[in-house]
Amino acid sequence: MKKAIFPGSFDPITLGHVDIINRALPLFDEIIIAIGVNSDKKYMFSLEDRENFIKENYKNEPKIKVLTYSGLTTDFCKKMNVDFILRGLRNPADFEFEKAIAQTNRKLSNIETVFLLTSSDTAFISSSIVRDVYRHGGDISSFVPESVSKK
Repeated sequence: MKKAIFPGSFDPITLGHVDIINRALPLFDEIIIAIGVNSDKKYMFSLEDRENFIKENYKNEPKIKVLTYSGLTTDFCKKMNVDFILRGLRNPADFEFEKAIAQTNRKLSNIETVFLLTSSDTAFISSSIVRDVYRHGGDISSFVPESVSKK
C-alpha cells in the first residue's frame, strides 16, 4: 500500500493545498493530511477548526485521513508506516527551501519526498496571505474551500 503524509499547519487549508491533494490522490492508496502542532507558533485558527475544515472538505474521500502530530515529520512517518512525504511547490523559492528539507529527511530516514507543482491558478495562494485578507475583513472565498469560507 502506497501511503503519503502531506504535512503542514493548514492555517487554514487553501485551494492550493486542495489542488495538490486532489492531484496526488491517484498516486497513493492513502494520504494522511498531517496537521503539525508547534507550541511556539501562534495560529489564527484553532487546531479543532483546522481539522474540521479538512475533514469537511474530504468527508466523501475514503483515501484521506486527517491526523495531528508534533515533533519531526520523519518520526511521524515511521510511526504511521509511511514511505512518502507529499509537498507542493509554488515557485523557485519553495523548491530551494523544500529541497533542503527533503534531503535532510532522506538522510534521517530514507523517506522520499514527492513534489507536485501547484496549478497556475492556485500558485499565488498562501495561508499567510489568506490569513491577512481574513484578518482585515476581506473575502477569502476564492482562496479556500467552502468548509473554511463559511466559518
